[in-house]
Amino acid sequence: MTETLTAPPQAPEGKATADRARRVVATVTGNWVFLALIVLIVYFSVTAGDTFLDVNNFRNVLFNASGTMLLAVGTTFLIIGGQLDLSIGSVLVFSEVIGAKVVIAVSGSAAQSYPNATAGIALGIAVSIGVGAAWGLLNGVLVTRLKIPSFIITLGTLGMALGLAQVITKGTDISGIPTQMITGIGVKSVLGLPLPVWIAAVVAVVAGLVLAKTQFGRYTYAIGSNPEAARRSGIKVTRHVLVLFTMMGGLAGLAGVLDVARYTTTEVSGHSSDNLVAIAAVIIGGASLFGGRGTIFGAAIGVLIPAVLNNGLVIIDVQPFWQTVAIGAILIVAVAADNIKRSHRMRAS
Repeated sequence: MTETLTAPPQAPEGKATADRARRVVATVTGNWVFLALIVLIVYFSVTAGDTFLDVNNFRNVLFNASGTMLLAVGTTFLIIGGQLDLSIGSVLVFSEVIGAKVVIAVSGSAAQSYPNATAGIALGIAVSIGVGAAWGLLNGVLVTRLKIPSFIITLGTLGMALGLAQVITKGTDISGIPTQMITGIGVKSVLGLPLPVWIAAVVAVVAGLVLAKTQFGRYTYAIGSNPEAARRSGIKVTRHVLVLFTMMGGLAGLAGVLDVARYTTTEVSGHSSDNLVAIAAVIIGGASLFGGRGTIFGAAIGVLIPAVLNNGLVIIDVQPFWQTVAIGAILIVAVAADNIKRSHRMRAS
């Protein structure tokens, strides 16, 4: 008797597509932070009604979050790589001070309607990003050469960068920024959204792809998980850490550009908590303080939660100081959850 062998039935293409869609949905909804953001939006939509749901209000939320998003992108890479940078707020201030001085010096006088504004703005942007990157590189060199924990090194450069900015400005903000910088960057709208929002979105998307799809991203996770094992496997750990810190500094410089373009002046004393805000956003978004885990998507959600919370509290006439209390509580929950997950994985292994 002869048996006929038949191939196992193949899943229809439609079913495979549906399975992929379900996996995507499960990944997104499985993130409790994403669900927390949805709950916040629903709550303020019910309590504040049309005032919160207004398109202009959502535009303002994204606008306010754009600068923090740039800092959170760089912080995500650093934390995944097992590092911290506490100096980013001061680096932002120093970068925007130097950049603003270059813009004003090259653009010409207000009486002449800033005849060289285009060149001045372009050069000022490049200088601001370059100066920020230089501070980041200095942080990286000190961390890798002195073998001192990054939070100690960057705590020192935090004071250095801010102190030098105050020396240069004598503690007063720089004004007289060309109007072309404000209208061309700060308040310019593209497809209904402010240009800074698009800049932050593009940076976040590119960073997310780099982190998830490239060798650089895989190396970052490997170094954060076990730097010695990464070194033995042939990864140039020192060079990679230098790149991470340099990238962080450059993003702080870019955030300084957006800050000046938005407020028409520098803010020498206005960024003392930027480091904590960025770190909190990344940790709330699911990254591990022990390194080796995190995503740009999670960081973006972590940035939006305080932005939505602050906006909603103002609308419903609650003191915005409660935002600090809420974010602190969420941060503690996020770190506690990370510790529990880490303990489970260690026991399982």
